[in-house]
Formats: sequence, structure tokens, C-alpha cells
Amino acid sequence: MITKPDKKEITRLIEERLSRLFGESAATATPEQVYRAVASTVTDILSQKRSEYKEKVDSAGGKKVYYICMEFLLGRSLRTNLHNLGLAEDYADALAELGFDLHDLYECEPDAGLGNGGLGRLAACFADSLASCNYPAYGFSICYEYGLFRQKIADGLQVELPDNWLPGGDVWLQPRPDRTFTVRMGGRVVEEWKNDRLEIRYENTQDVEAVPYDMMISGADSESVVRLRLFKARDPGAFNMGLFARGQYARAIEEISGAEIISKVLYPTDNHNEGKLLRLTQQYFLCSASVQNIIRDHMAHYRRIDNLAEKVAIHINDTHPSLVIPELMRVLVDDYRLSWERAWEITVKTVSYTNHTVMPEALEKWNEDIFRLRLPRIYMIIKEINERFCREAWEAFPGDWDRIANLSLINRGQMHMANLAVVGSHSVNGVSKLHSKILTDTVFKDYYRMTPGKFTNVTNGVAHRRWLCYSNPKLASLLDDTIGPAYRSDPERLADFAACADDMSVLSRLRGIKHANKIDFARMNEKKTGVAIDTHSVFDVQIKRLHEYKRQLLNLLNIINLYGELLSDPNMRIYPRTYIFGAKAAPGYDLAKRIIQLTCLLSAEIESQPRIREQLRVVFLENYSVSLAEALIPASEISEQISLAGCEASGTGCMKLMMNGALTVGTLDGANVEMKDAVGAENIYIFGLGADDVANLRMAGYNSALYYAGNERLRSAVDRLGRGFSGEPFEDLKNYLLAGQGMADPYMCLADFDSYRLMHEKMYSDYLDRSGWSRKSLMNIAGSGFFAADRAVREYADRIWDLVPVGEDKRPHTANAPESAGTSGHSEG
Repeated sequence: MITKPDKKEITRLIEERLSRLFGESAATATPEQVYRAVASTVTDILSQKRSEYKEKVDSAGGKKVYYICMEFLLGRSLRTNLHNLGLAEDYADALAELGFDLHDLYECEPDAGLGNGGLGRLAACFADSLASCNYPAYGFSICYEYGLFRQKIADGLQVELPDNWLPGGDVWLQPRPDRTFTVRMGGRVVEEWKNDRLEIRYENTQDVEAVPYDMMISGADSESVVRLRLFKARDPGAFNMGLFARGQYARAIEEISGAEIISKVLYPTDNHNEGKLLRLTQQYFLCSASVQNIIRDHMAHYRRIDNLAEKVAIHINDTHPSLVIPELMRVLVDDYRLSWERAWEITVKTVSYTNHTVMPEALEKWNEDIFRLRLPRIYMIIKEINERFCREAWEAFPGDWDRIANLSLINRGQMHMANLAVVGSHSVNGVSKLHSKILTDTVFKDYYRMTPGKFTNVTNGVAHRRWLCYSNPKLASLLDDTIGPAYRSDPERLADFAACADDMSVLSRLRGIKHANKIDFARMNEKKTGVAIDTHSVFDVQIKRLHEYKRQLLNLLNIINLYGELLSDPNMRIYPRTYIFGAKAAPGYDLAKRIIQLTCLLSAEIESQPRIREQLRVVFLENYSVSLAEALIPASEISEQISLAGCEASGTGCMKLMMNGALTVGTLDGANVEMKDAVGAENIYIFGLGADDVANLRMAGYNSALYYAGNERLRSAVDRLGRGFSGEPFEDLKNYLLAGQGMADPYMCLADFDSYRLMHEKMYSDYLDRSGWSRKSLMNIAGSGFFAADRAVREYADRIWDLVPVGEDKRPHTANAPESAGTSGHSEG
């Protein structure tokens, strides 16, 4: 283990770094300069820790896992790394002597623009837990220059501004130009037979260099550091001085910037062919660079390729990195000259796949012609994989052409990436019990019939140290005092907190902590926005990506109904409540943007009426982010998890909110099902249709107009959409619910409205019993241990990756395992 610096040494390191980087002393430096100096000293500690752990991993000669994801939504790094290293207090003391507050420096760091939503947050949580549990793990993604976008709200409209996170964020990146890889795209593939072997030659390709930048993620009280390698695209050609000398400056720059666009922006808008092509290019760029890196590391250590599956696990997080499969085949067959059969055996044994969605638009498909032109060799390999697989499918389903067509990787001019991921992996898992059941019952039903042993479930988990211990130190202090600190490394020990459920002193303290967190959040929000929130109101929170199936619109319909009742009855009184929304809509998703506009203009209209504003508020948080969530989640009291049953794979925000004592109102969807089992039906508010009900209603022919006609409250709320708010009519949203293209109200907001409204009435009635509510809150905290990422990564390691810790084995010996669905040398750099 590394020797931790003491306060005196930390002070010296910061002063030395200020002098070297900026020529300043602590007396003259700005907070931003001190932040960068502090971060620089922390990266040095992380590098030393990783170097020592790498030697141990190399010496052990065991298996490693490489986790590939298009996004890692890390948030800020300074606070988490300092806490995980056990240095937060020493750094705070050293900085105080220098005249700075560590918490102020945290605010100098931008959120890393490397992710969008739940997929990226899950990857970040897993990196934290893999390091904390001492697993030899490595992450791969792209070093995006700009994040998704910075959201600005102007007159209720979302405006997308560049999310330029690198100034301030680049201090955590360590460039590794010595590990640059060349990614080849386009051009022409020439096949030649030489010495009874097929040789592959490329002509006129468009080559791009993948330059690594490493971020180090420390585990908590562990030996491990996860290296997250981010690839930045670079043109391999020399700068054209001839053009520049002739004054053709723009052309000279264009020649080198064409390749660099690949790593410019996370998730470019893809409602046009150029955007689709760029996304495909990004995905192959990541996959090719990652596979080349993995093979280089492996060969440097073992000098043989045939043991790859014994020493390497490659995990693809959702369908975006599924091109890892044909790329690994390309390297094994073309570069290492393995037979197709042997290469395929190694590939399937090496790769595993997590599916994160049943939504058709997220099960990626690419136009076959575009794919063939952009990735000709990869297209040839997928075509061969498909032909061989379809012969196996014919044996399983003889004569069933339609079924085989649906299983095919190439069908009706489309390349089906989810199908490729299933066929080319030895393990396919969903991320909640319900989601995994839907996959095997519907989406991948026929694959499941062919290879049932391939499918399993691993319910998601969140980094409980970050989201509970570090984001909610007051609650963590209460837990330390009542059950001891063991839960910090063994989160299922949170169950011990249930023994305090009838202790009035604990319940009173828990209630005080929640209110203090509400005050902290309200102050932060007022400082940023000027909007003051009543901290004695209920904080009712829906924070997630804006999508129809997540049903922010259902929440708004209930608020509109309540607003209408308050308008029509001046004597009506309700317990004050503040509905808080945080969401970004994809730039090309016009309907989602309209729902944001509805939220903001409804809020503005309510704000203009003092009598109603005292009882009902709607707050939309601009530019919702990880760092904003770290402040809001500890303050939240009601967690809205109201997606249409059967649509949400799992969710992770629901787990963070539960872990911080918020009570869930939700459908039996995603992880809500397991959360209900964990806390008991009396401590969660479940409403609405179940997944089977939804399927049956679709089969029978869902008619939203019947619900509209049969419910006066609902009819009034929907009609109010047509009249609008703050001068803006929302007739289009009314039509969407009643007369939309295809099926009106496709996510059945109207069908679930009354059940949702009545559950809200019950929930707010229960809130009046403050001790009873606090008891429910406590039981949610006590039941949240299963939903920690430590448990999830151990399941992956034990059941999918066949991975063991290197260093201290921190696996609990009495963990409650969930029910399953089913040598020498130096290697990596």
C-alpha cells in the first residue's frame, strides 16, 4: 500500500505545484489555480497507487476485465478520489492553513462531459466498486471534447450550448501518446490467397489515430485503481505546410480536423445521415482502439494468443460497443491467422453483453449500405457470422423463415447490433429481474430457446459510498452512530438499521437530517438561480432523462389537476409541496422539448399567483448534472419512478433516492419490483398497470379517449393543455394523448392517471404522520444495501467474468446473494 502524505507533506506538495504550474504562492493564487494544483497532487498519488497495484496484478497472472462503454458519467473527481484515498480531512486541514476551503475548490471542477444518463452513471458506479473490491479492471471510452450539451432554459425553451468541460477537467487526464493505435475505415478490401491462406489487404482507407488519455479512479480503502482509458481521435497525416504557405489556411486545417470530429461531441444528433454515420464511426473507433489495446497488453504479458479467453474478459455495456465482436474476429483471423472456428470460440468465450433497454429505437440498427462502405472488412466478417448462425437457427427452427429472419444479424437492409451482441457473447444479462424476464419472454425469446444457459440477470447497483457516505455526510454520521461503519465496505449491513425503526430519537434525528439537507439544497439553488424554495414543503422529485416512457407528462397532468382544483376553490388548502424536475431532452427530440416547455410555463403561471404558490410550486432545474444530483438527492422526500410498466430496464436514480431515505411512488417496472420486495409493500407507493396489464391492453386495442371521457378530473387536465399556460397553448400535447399518430397516448398516461392521483393523495396523507413517514424512510435506507454496486460487480465477477480480486479479498462472507435468472512480464501501459 502507498504511504499517505500527512498534512505537512500535503501543504508542501500544493505549494510546490502552485509554484511550478503557475509561478504563484498560496497567498497570490486564485481558487481555480489552487484547485488545479490540488488535483495535480492527487493524480500523482493515484498514479503511484496504480503502479503498485499493476505490479501485483502482473505478478498474479490472473484474469482481467475490460469494461467498454460509450459513456462514463463520472461527475467530479476531486471529492470522490480524496474520500476514497482517505485523504479528505488532511487535504481540508492543509488547505485551511493556506487560506482555502476544500468545499469551495470542489465547485471549481466541472462535471466531466463523458456521459448522458443512467448508462454512463452505471459505468461510473461500477468503476468505483470494481476498484473498491480490488478487481483487476480497466475501462474504455472516448475522450469527448464536448459533453452532450449544456442546457439553458430561455422562455421555457431548451437551448443547447457547448459543454466544454476540458478546461478544468483536463487536469485528471494523463496523455499516453506512446500507446497510440491506428483505426482503419472506408476504402477497399482486397482478398488474396497466398500459401493456402486468405490474405487481407486494404486500399485507399481513411486512417485515424486513437490517442489514449488515462483517468485514474481510486477504490475506497483498497489497493486497486481502475484505469479509465479515453481515446481521442487524431489525423495521422502531417500538417500540410504547402497549403498553409499558399494562404489556404482553412483547407490546411480541414485536412487534420476531419478525423478529430470523431471525438468532438458525445452522441451527435442522428436524425440525418451525417449524424448516423458519425455515430457509427465513433462506435467502431472505440471498439477497434479498445480491442487493439487489449490484445497488445495480453501479448506483451503472455506472448501467446490462444489463452486470451482464460486471461481476458471483455464486457460490452449496451449495444454501442457490439462491434468489439467482429473487430476481435478481424484481429484473430487476419492478424494472428487463427482459423475461423478457433477465433470464434475465443471471441464468444471472451465477450459478455449487458442489455439496457427493450425500447426498439435503442436496439441499434445501421443501414447496410452505409455500414458496408464505412466498414468493409467488418461487414464481411458480420456477414460470415450471420451465415453460420442462420444455419444453426435453421436446425433449431427448420422451415421457419420469418423466425430466422428476425434472428438474423442482417435483415431487410439493416445491420442489427443487439442481435450481433447476443450471438457473439457467452453471457447476456438484463439489469433487473423484470427486465431480464422481458428479454427472455419477448425481445430475445428465440435466442433464449436456442441457448437458454446464455441468459441471466444482474440487477443494477449504485456507488453507495459516493451517493450516501460522501453526498449525505449527516446521514452517514447517523448510520455510523447507530450501526457502526461496516456498511461503508459491506453495504448489505445497512439492513441493521431496521432495528432502529421504532426508536423515536433516531427517527427525530433522521427527520432533522432531511430538513437540514433541504435547507442546504435550497440555499444552493437560490444562489444559482435566485429562486427560493420553501424548505417546509414536500420535495417531490423526478430527475431523469426526458423521454415519453418515463412519463414526466403523467406527473404534470396530476399537477395540472391539482392546480385546477386550487384555482376553482379559493378555500382549498393542501400541504405545501414543491415538484422538482431535472431533465435534458435530446436535441432532435421535439416532443420531449415541448414537455420541458410545458413544465417551465406551468411553473411560471403558478408563480404569478401568490395564494397558490404558497401551497404548490413547480421547479425545473436547468442543466441537471451529477454534481446537482449530489445536492438534491439527499434532500428529496418523494421519488417519482413512474415509467410505464415494462419500459424501464432498471433505473439507478431510484436506488440513490431510496438509499437517501426518499419514498418511492412508482409502477411495478424495472428495479421498483425488487425495491418493493426489499422494503415491504407498506414502505413504497405502487400504482397503475403492471407489465402484463400493459401487454393485454395493447393486444385488446388501447383507446385513451375512453379514459378521457370517463374521468372528469382527467378531462379537465387534458383540456387545460389545449388552453395552455403563460400564454402558450399545448394543443399538440393534447392531440398526442388523444389523437396521436399510430396509437394515441402510447405510454398510457391516461390509463394510469386516476391510480396515480389516488396514490398521491394517500402518500401526502401519510406524510402528515411525521414519525410514521420517518419510519418508512428509515426502512427504505435499511433495505437499500442490495442495490449497491459492490454487490452487482461481485455478481458479474463470480457468474459472468470468472474474475477474482487481486489483493485483499473484500467480499463479505455472509452476503445475501440474489436469486439468479439464470505469468511474468509487464503487460498494459
